[in-house]
Amino acid sequence: MPDEVIVTPVVKVGYKTSEFWLSLAAMILGALLASGIIPSDGPWEKIIGLIGSVLGALGYTVSRTLVKK
Repeated sequence: MPDEVIVTPVVKVGYKTSEFWLSLAAMILGALLASGIIPSDGPWEKIIGLIGSVLGALGYTVSRTLVKK
């Protein structure tokens, strides 16, 4: 019986993934909207920007956790 070879996949460093850069762009855009640097007509744009920024950070964290499992 031949020896079995177990191949473990190579996991990229977090900042070298496209998920990181897309999440970072979403977080920055959301933070700019929430802070008022990008002008908006009402509070809803700021709330949506804040929610988008938080969801982007959480989504990236969850995806990296699943990759490293």
